Amino acid sequence: MTFRYFVAAIFLAFFLSSSLALAQQSAEPTPVYTGNVGGGFAVTGGNTQTSNFNLTAALTRDPKTKNVIKGTAAYLRGNQNDLLNLDRTSFNFRDEYSISKRTFTFGQLDYLRDKFKGIIFLWVPSAGVGYKLVNTGSTLFAIDGAAGGLVERNPGRTTSKSGSLISGERFQRKLSKTATFTESLSTIWKTSDFGDSLTNFSAGATITLVGNLELKLEFIDSYKNKPSNPTLKKNDTAFVTAFVVKY
Repeated sequence: MTFRYFVAAIFLAFFLSSSLALAQQSAEPTPVYTGNVGGGFAVTGGNTQTSNFNLTAALTRDPKTKNVIKGTAAYLRGNQNDLLNLDRTSFNFRDEYSISKRTFTFGQLDYLRDKFKGIIFLWVPSAGVGYKLVNTGSTLFAIDGAAGGLVERNPGRTTSKSGSLISGERFQRKLSKTATFTESLSTIWKTSDFGDSLTNFSAGATITLVGNLELKLEFIDSYKNKPSNPTLKKNDTAFVTAFVVKY
């Protein structure tokens, strides 16, 4: 067994044991804090050797009042024939306040580091308003818009600053007691150059396997209209498979 297979085995064993332990706990009142941690690992050999892994985490503070705080983070890394071909880190922090059952305001902070998109760092603090077009027990469809700032650093360039405008939508549909479909789309425009935008799309499904252990399948598409280097491709996609443990 190679070291990479050993790491993968330890990783999966950790999540399986954690989920079983959590499943055995007695039912308790809905907690103020909920979240999840997850990860996936894949290795291929033979004519082409590849290894890919991802780590994700999410935390929500919901005291069942009008104010909800959410945070998400993700790290993707991949190698092909011992050459790095994917290295991306992102996180989002969002404080949302409900004005009514459908209308809400929010403040958020986005961060992105993507080596192969030529982004050393991208910080986008913003605030805005949103509206839930559909808000039922099984379905959520919301749109929002925001304005704020933007700070970006690219290889070989000085740090650039600009205002930003953001639009987005998110959809969630509970397909059954054990399966949920989610989709989101957002675009960030620089006010100093509206032709320079970054669009992120994701769609996926989460399936409960046993207890608090879930399988997550997600497609991620990132499109930057003006890459920092003209030789870079505008579009990057990834298909992520991960085991997720809720807490």
